[in-house]
Amino acid sequence: MFRILIRVTVWLVRAMFRSRDELMLENLALRQQLAIFKDKRPRPRLDNPARAFWVGLRSAWPSWMDALILVRPETVARWHRQGFRLYWRRKGRARRVGRPRVSREVRELIRRMATENGWGAPRIHGELHKLGFDISERTVSKYMPRRATHPDAVKRWMAFLRNHRDVITGADFFTVPTATFQLRYVFFVVHHERRRILSFAVTDHPHAEWVVQQLREAFPYDRAPRYVILDRDGKYGSVVPDTLREWGIEPKKTAPRSPWQNGVAERWVQSVRRELLDHVVVLDADHLRRLLAEYVDYYHEDRCHLSLEKDAPDPRVVTPRPSPAAKVVALPRVGGLHHRYEWCEVRRAA
Repeated sequence: MFRILIRVTVWLVRAMFRSRDELMLENLALRQQLAIFKDKRPRPRLDNPARAFWVGLRSAWPSWMDALILVRPETVARWHRQGFRLYWRRKGRARRVGRPRVSREVRELIRRMATENGWGAPRIHGELHKLGFDISERTVSKYMPRRATHPDAVKRWMAFLRNHRDVITGADFFTVPTATFQLRYVFFVVHHERRRILSFAVTDHPHAEWVVQQLREAFPYDRAPRYVILDRDGKYGSVVPDTLREWGIEPKKTAPRSPWQNGVAERWVQSVRRELLDHVVVLDADHLRRLLAEYVDYYHEDRCHLSLEKDAPDPRVVTPRPSPAAKVVALPRVGGLHHRYEWCEVRRAA
């Protein structure tokens, strides 16, 4: 009790001799900390403005530690050092001089043009100039890809297919197991322009001479294509490519393990399996030929293809509703696995 009385007496004596400015600073410091205590948080936290207040109070008032309650004086000193480093870091930051920086959009556009077209800096600079970008040719050279700028093999091959699809056909094999677990080989030829199946055949033992005969039936003299895409199947041997060259047709062999290079043929195989073969049990070769013939007719006349702008290989005409009483009817195709829909007039009873 005696010690507490001494401390209160000392505080009162010191308060009597304090200046008005010191009392105002102490009152301000206490009010600031009281406002933080009133915040509804489990642990009061000082934001950046509160930290700046104590750093400034530390420089202006020698007795600032007497009014500090929330944190230790060492913490305020650390804030001061952090502010000092931040100030000189911002002050010492290099100013932007010279030409303005090239935006990320332009940098990516330069690399994109170089990769997609194999262009050099002068050509890309001219194209950017036509797009309204004010940039020098030397800057374009700076952001060019360091590797070779020729389009990769995939893009070159896709460009070849698009530019020659009216004179390209694809040929391939796929196998079908029968009910007795025997394999039947299906050979087909598909035209790239309208995705038409020019020919298909089923056999038990495929060989090069048989393939040549199927190609002869698929390519009449007045409709022979310019290119035929083949994979590296050993069933072709050297007989099939040599025969095609004799007919004036250039065989294009795909790279090893690159089925995407004969993508139109591979896509047709996928369609046949998903839309027909996965739903039937093939009994024998004759049964398979009959099923494939029905599916090919449906594929040509009725099936809508995304690659043909949702039209069939044999173009289908748009049939508007003939009358308000007309109804849509479903016409079964491929044994009822698929349907074609058409308008039908409803006959009224007499």
